[in-house]
Amino acid sequence: MSLSRYVLVMSFATLVAWGAFLLVLFNVDPYDGGVIGRALFLTSLFFALFGTLSVAGFLARARWRKGIPLYWHVLNAFRQALLVSLVCVASLILQAGRLLTWWNILVLLLAATLLEIFFITRQPKRQHI
Repeated sequence: MSLSRYVLVMSFATLVAWGAFLLVLFNVDPYDGGVIGRALFLTSLFFALFGTLSVAGFLARARWRKGIPLYWHVLNAFRQALLVSLVCVASLILQAGRLLTWWNILVLLLAATLLEIFFITRQPKRQHI
């Protein structure tokens, strides 16, 4: 898949995800919807955030970081969008259970930072020919 096709498909999927989020936001009552209503809300929000951050991260990296192959920008933006979206949704889940405190946020951010550091510092395996 070419990079222009990737951006086009991800942008379209992100718009669909935002549409689903707005549909859930305005049509599902979180108190009457129960677990399914909350799950739909959080899932649609996760995919909307993930798509938005992934496309925006790729476009920002491609514009300002020249000299690096574009597929590396896609991988990095994809990974970082996933981490940020997971932290946001996990924070909302903790808040829904009245468990969100400053140290829980600190633990979530520390876990995401350590995971990002792991991915940045790991060496790719060399293929033997």
